[in-house]
Amino acid sequence: MRRIRSICVYCGSAEGRDPAHRAAAEELGRAMAAAGVRLVYGGGALGLMGVVAHATLEAGGEVTGIIPDFLTRKEKLLDDVQETIVVPDMHTRKRLMFERADAFVALPGGIGTLEELVEQLTWAQLGRHRKPILLLSLKDFWKPLLVLIAHMREQGFIRPGLELSHLVAERASEILPMLEAAAGRAPLEEDGERAATERFVERKF
Repeated sequence: MRRIRSICVYCGSAEGRDPAHRAAAEELGRAMAAAGVRLVYGGGALGLMGVVAHATLEAGGEVTGIIPDFLTRKEKLLDDVQETIVVPDMHTRKRLMFERADAFVALPGGIGTLEELVEQLTWAQLGRHRKPILLLSLKDFWKPLLVLIAHMREQGFIRPGLELSHLVAERASEILPMLEAAAGRAPLEEDGERAATERFVERKF
């Protein structure tokens, strides 16, 4: 049985207009700290990224921030995290975030959040990993994407046997229980699968 020890959280470098998004990020950070689950995130101090990291730290949790060098000159870093990794480019950042995480959560965010989420969905679809992927669709935030995915399937562009594997939560309180349940159902990663994943990541980047 797999156990969730770390979660990569994708989310916006802005907080958005609805204060409910900030509240959900804070709730997730506190819940991860209470469960002893490390946060892996983009390293910034602004937006929902900063909110979830601050909440995790304030509740006694552990945080790893991974940020490319060029963004350190554009975004304020969160200095209180236990581990900050500065990498040369976005590709290396995404590879390390993938390697350090046992699961992935997409909170509300912009185009960067969408791009990171879709990449993980693609890798899972291609059989490169079986780590749980969850969308927090608070107030139907991710509904347009879910509708588009359904449209792709109906039009024959997501073929049988290549369905996307993802979870959808409507409240922050549902995230950890859903991820733990999904991890408990997944078989342990075999050496062959791990090696195939590593070879894929090396080719990808």
